[in-house]
Amino acid sequence: MPASNQSKAARRSNEKRVRMLISCPDQPGIVAAVSRFLHEHGANIVQSDQYTMNPEGGMFFIRIEFDLNDPDRRLESLQLDFEEVVAQKFRMEWTIHRASVKKRLAVFVSKEDHCLLELLWQWQAGDLDADIAMVISNHPDLKDRVEPFGIPFHHVPVTAATKEEAERRQKELIGDDVDAIVLARYMQILSPKFCEQFPNKVINIHHSFLPAFVGGKPYAQAYNRGVKIIGATAHYVTEELDGGPIIEQDVQRVSHRDDVDSLKRIGRHIERIVLARAVSWHVEDRILVHNNKTVVFS
Repeated sequence: MPASNQSKAARRSNEKRVRMLISCPDQPGIVAAVSRFLHEHGANIVQSDQYTMNPEGGMFFIRIEFDLNDPDRRLESLQLDFEEVVAQKFRMEWTIHRASVKKRLAVFVSKEDHCLLELLWQWQAGDLDADIAMVISNHPDLKDRVEPFGIPFHHVPVTAATKEEAERRQKELIGDDVDAIVLARYMQILSPKFCEQFPNKVINIHHSFLPAFVGGKPYAQAYNRGVKIIGATAHYVTEELDGGPIIEQDVQRVSHRDDVDSLKRIGRHIERIVLARAVSWHVEDRILVHNNKTVVFS
C-alpha cells in the first residue's frame, strides 16, 4: 500500500479507536462483563492489558482499546449504558477517551532547555501524540527557542512576593482547554492550592532517583554522598514536595571521578528521556493512579 494510503488508513482507524481505563475492587467476572458489554454494543477489542494488585481482596486495573464505528453518534450512549450496566455493579472508577482527540499540554520551564527541547522535537516529529498549547516560563530566556516551533511563549515572572498573582495569571493562560501541565525543569514549587486544581494532571521531572535526594540541588547531594548511580524521576505533583505518584525512572552509573558538573551533564540526558516517556504515556492514557502509586500499561 502506498505511504499516502497507509496514512489515510491509519487516520480512519484512529477515528474509531477508543481507550478505556478502569480500576475497581478485584472480584470474579470483571473482564467477562466488560468484554460482553463491548461486544453487545458493536465494539471490537483490539488490545487489553490488566493487573491485579494484592490478588486477595485487592484492586483490579485494566486498559482496553477498542474500535467503535461512528463514535460521534454512538459513544455517548455507550458511556451512559456502561455506567448503569457494568460500572455501578463492580464499583468502578473509569474513564474513556477517543484516540483521535489529542490532549493539550502546557509546558512550564525556567532557564534550562533540555527537557523542553526533547518534548518539542518529539512533538514536531509526530512521536508525541499531543498538542503543545503553550510554554509558560518564569524567565524570558527560552522565548527564542520556542517561537520557531509556532508555539505561544508566555513570560510570567515569579517571586516570593508575587507567587499568588503569578499562579493566577498561569491559570488564566491555561484556562479550561489544557489537559495536562508538564514541569520541564520548572524551578518553582507550586502552591497546594494550584496542585489541588489539577490532580494527577501535573507531571514533574525531578533530577534524582526518588525517594533519594528530595528537594533542591540533588546532584550536589548525590556527589556529597558519593553515589555510584544517579537517576531521574517523573512523577505527578502533589502537595508533598517530590512525593507524588511515580510514573517513570531511569539511572546511569557514575564514578568517583565525576564531579557535580559531570553529574549534571550525565543527568540531563536521563531527565529528558524519562520526562518524555512519562508525558507520552500520560497522553496515550496508559496510567492509572491508586493512592500514591501508578499502574503503567505498556
